[in-house]
Amino acid sequence: MIKIIETIILGIVQGIAEFLPISSSAHLIIFRDVFGIGSFIEGNMEMSFDIALHFGTFLAILVFFFKDFWKMFIKGFTKGTKDPSGKMMWMIVVATIPAAVIGMLFEEKIDELVRTNYVLIAIALAVMGIIIKYCDKLSKEDKDLKKMSFKDALLIGCAQVFALIPGFSRSGTTISMARVLKINRSDAAKFSFYLSAPVVLGAVVIKILKGEMLSLITNEPVTFALGVVISFVSGILCIKFLLNYIKKHDYNIFMWYRLILSLIVLIVLLFK
Repeated sequence: MIKIIETIILGIVQGIAEFLPISSSAHLIIFRDVFGIGSFIEGNMEMSFDIALHFGTFLAILVFFFKDFWKMFIKGFTKGTKDPSGKMMWMIVVATIPAAVIGMLFEEKIDELVRTNYVLIAIALAVMGIIIKYCDKLSKEDKDLKKMSFKDALLIGCAQVFALIPGFSRSGTTISMARVLKINRSDAAKFSFYLSAPVVLGAVVIKILKGEMLSLITNEPVTFALGVVISFVSGILCIKFLLNYIKKHDYNIFMWYRLILSLIVLIVLLFK
């Protein structure tokens, strides 16, 4: 029963933290390793379970923006960059390349160096929170997605590379760079959501090819299924929440949340 409750908690955490600029990877690590929630998942199963939860949020983004993605796919291969939706598909491809290349080359090494360095993760949470606030505050928004260039997409993709370090956040880095490039809040978040789909799908496919995901499904089928479903549902709700929230609010609340969580983690580590 405790295992089911902890799986539900981690699924909710993933669904919320994947789309809010607060770092889902950092939250999963902190909740499991620092707070002890989900400690039943150990060793090589940790990364596989995290990817399973990410698969749930991939399904959330796919379902929520299905019409957009379908239109991009059709227009992208029939009209190319001459059509706004077709152009968006190819900009997503361009923006995905930096993280895909660096991830394939260095992700395992970064995991070895950072995944258990909880102090560094706490510092990354705090630093990125401040970056998000000031990138948003200083931005003079004058662009929507239709005015985005391939250069903008590439720069946002390069920023996404920093999300390989837990604590920085994929949505946080991409939204921050989009705001620096003067893209309005709503469209910055939307492009970040679009960009999550190929990145998360790629990570899932790689894990399946390595056989690690299949081990999780075989050994913990209930845990796997429950984690995917919960992260999917909470992800859908979180996407809808953020898109509505940023119409009238800035990103200050996420900075304060990051700073507070960072402080809590450092205090817990100090007395643990």
